[in-house]
Amino acid sequence: MTLRILGDSLSGNCLKVKWTAQHLRLPFDWIEVDVLKSESRTPEFLALNPAGQVPAVILDDGRSLAQSNAIMLHLAEGSALVPTDAYERAKMYEWLFWEQYSHEPYVAVARFQMAYLGRSAAELDVKLVERGAAALARLESQLATTPYLVGARLTLADIALVAYTRVAHEGGFDLSAYPAVQAWIGRVETALGL
Repeated sequence: MTLRILGDSLSGNCLKVKWTAQHLRLPFDWIEVDVLKSESRTPEFLALNPAGQVPAVILDDGRSLAQSNAIMLHLAEGSALVPTDAYERAKMYEWLFWEQYSHEPYVAVARFQMAYLGRSAAELDVKLVERGAAALARLESQLATTPYLVGARLTLADIALVAYTRVAHEGGFDLSAYPAVQAWIGRVETALGL
C-alpha cells in the first residue's frame, strides 16, 4: 500500500505535509478533500480522523494519522529535516508548537477570511491582525540572524512555517515589511522546488 495524503490544496497545513513527502521523495497518492464542501465531515473521512480536519494520512500499513506537524514528524523521522542534536531538535519542536499556537491561528485565519470568505482587511478583527503581524515580526527577528529557523539548514520548522507565511499577503499582511522573511521564503521555496 502506498502512503495516501488526504488534504485540501488550499490549506497550508495540508501542503506542508505534501511538501515534506515530496522533499523526502516518499511515494504517495494525494486525495483532494474540499473542506469548503464539508468533505472532511463525511462518515468515511471521520472514520480516519474523528476531528474532521485535514490533513490526514493513511500510512503504508493502513493506519491513519492526523495533525499536520505530527504527520510531518512521522514522515521525516531519521531524515536530515530533523536535527540529530538534542537542543537543535528541541528548537525545531519549539517552532512547530509556536506555529500552531501563535502563527497559524492568525496569519492563516486572516488569509481564509479574506481569500475564501470575501472579507476586506477592514472587516478583520483587530486582534487577529495584530497577532498575525506579531508572528511575522517574530519570524523577522529570528531570520535576521540565521538563514533558517534552526540555524544553517532546512528543518521541518521551515516547512511548517513557510506554508502560510508565503501567502500571508492574501490575509492583508504586507511582506515587504519583513525582508528577512521574504529572503527566507525564497530559500525554502528553492530547497523544496516550489
